[in-house]
Amino acid sequence: MTDFDPDRFTDKYEHYFTELQQAYRRAFEAMSERHDSDLIHGIDQRILAESEPFYEGDGEFRIDLPDDASDRLPDVDADRLETVLGEYTGELETQLRSVFDFEEAR
Repeated sequence: MTDFDPDRFTDKYEHYFTELQQAYRRAFEAMSERHDSDLIHGIDQRILAESEPFYEGDGEFRIDLPDDASDRLPDVDADRLETVLGEYTGELETQLRSVFDFEEAR
């Protein structure tokens, strides 16, 4: 596992790019097993590709989504999108904690 330094996470794409890719890939795979692959692929490509992970402290991460996230998949029922997107960001936060050895992935 990678030693995590919160100060280095401010330049996350320079210092932790591989770990971020790993967390996003694991979250994608986990979500693809539970939901329609077209929806998960759409969320991954149109919403999460422009998301921003932040370290909140105490082993917790937060995912900032684009302001127009729900508008990026207009053909998906808004309630369904909100539910799956919430689950997806939660899974991504879990994978970030796992990649940086704060906890085991589910």
